[in-house]
Amino acid sequence: MGTKDELSNPITEGVIWQQLLLFFFPILFGTFFQQLYNAADAMIVGRFVGKEALSAVGGSTGMLTQMIVGFFVGLTSGASVITAQYYGARRPEMVGYAVHTAMAFGIVSGAVMTVVGIWLAPAMLAAMGTPEDVIGLSVVYLRIYFLGMIANLVYNTGAAILRAVGDSKKPLHILMFSCLINIFLDVALVVGFRMGVAGAAIATVSSQVLSAGLVVFFLMRTRDMYRLDWRQVRLDQRMLKRIIRIGFPAGLQSVMYGLSNVIIQSGINSLGTNTVAAWAAYSKIDSMFWMTTNSFGIAITTFVGQNYGAGKTDRVHRGVRSCMCMTVAAALALAALIYNWGIYAYDLFTTDGEVVQIGIAMMRFLSPFYVTYVTIEVLSGALRGVGDCWIPMMICCVGVCVLRVTWILAVVPLNRNIYTIMCSYPLTWIVTTIAFAVYYLKYSQLKAAGKTA
Repeated sequence: MGTKDELSNPITEGVIWQQLLLFFFPILFGTFFQQLYNAADAMIVGRFVGKEALSAVGGSTGMLTQMIVGFFVGLTSGASVITAQYYGARRPEMVGYAVHTAMAFGIVSGAVMTVVGIWLAPAMLAAMGTPEDVIGLSVVYLRIYFLGMIANLVYNTGAAILRAVGDSKKPLHILMFSCLINIFLDVALVVGFRMGVAGAAIATVSSQVLSAGLVVFFLMRTRDMYRLDWRQVRLDQRMLKRIIRIGFPAGLQSVMYGLSNVIIQSGINSLGTNTVAAWAAYSKIDSMFWMTTNSFGIAITTFVGQNYGAGKTDRVHRGVRSCMCMTVAAALALAALIYNWGIYAYDLFTTDGEVVQIGIAMMRFLSPFYVTYVTIEVLSGALRGVGDCWIPMMICCVGVCVLRVTWILAVVPLNRNIYTIMCSYPLTWIVTTIAFAVYYLKYSQLKAAGKTA
């Protein structure tokens, strides 16, 4: 028997801009609390342990964990897209296959990543040129972090499933609670028990285990078609192929961003510990912009996936236009906020005057260019919603990864300073934005769908 929720679906029927915002805000606040995991670690160790500890928690380790976890989150976007499409089309059996296959894949991938990550942590950090006074602390943090990888991926899988069916509030509630636990444990272990970066890592892993347990609890309790039954958790070969076919390009795209950022981090590492610490702190402030655009990207992916599955292609295109306008407005507002008042945020991370001055220079150079990235996030999210992933991935490969790496390797050595390194960001955003706009308007699967609607 269908429930009331199964008989009506506001994402495919409600006012478009309202539905996007109702979905966006819980994702935004949830992403904010997720960012607080590492930000809390960075703030507490930076203030109470020192700038070397701040560099260890927020420098190379942050880049590596973002890249590795980002690859899997990209893969799970395949499950999210498929779940959204089948949920929009009201096909409960296929939703069940997607949910249980995605959860099994998360557990297996987490186990593999735990073993490989612990083993290769020193080599990965050394390859990035992590400063000698930081690398020992970084290895400790990274190895403990990898111990929680199964929980990390189980949470991300469960949250992706909930968002795919239009429930962005439960992931928010989970993250709010677990983030508070993380901050409490950070203070207790780092300040109270003086465990340094190890204490910060243990706090983060403990909170991730709690998040995973809560998301599994909610999935098991629902009576809707996406209910989790552990007896059915297995790798269905056909569904896994579909998930990977859609998710692999998104995961690879995330890795390419990560790899290019790793190369940039290597360049920053060569400028010394003060610059590394300033970049680590700036990345936490800068995350306000990234979590906002990413939340709009997730919102439009789910919106497009469900409406495309329901055959409402005209509503898909109107949704993309609405999302683009809202994201541009948000990017402009955040750029003004960070440029003018972001300087006060540095006091949360460090009291070192030279680190603060370097960080302010970074912030005021990059923030005016934020708006040039918006099109990439919104259009790639929309295209992912219909399963059009390979060409967008190739656009990002050339426009972001290849161009950025070429800049770092060919141009930066001619004038090695922080401004030359940072130029790689706006350059690649602008080129990739132009390519995405041309593809979406002229050649994409969404364009073809609009013609046949």
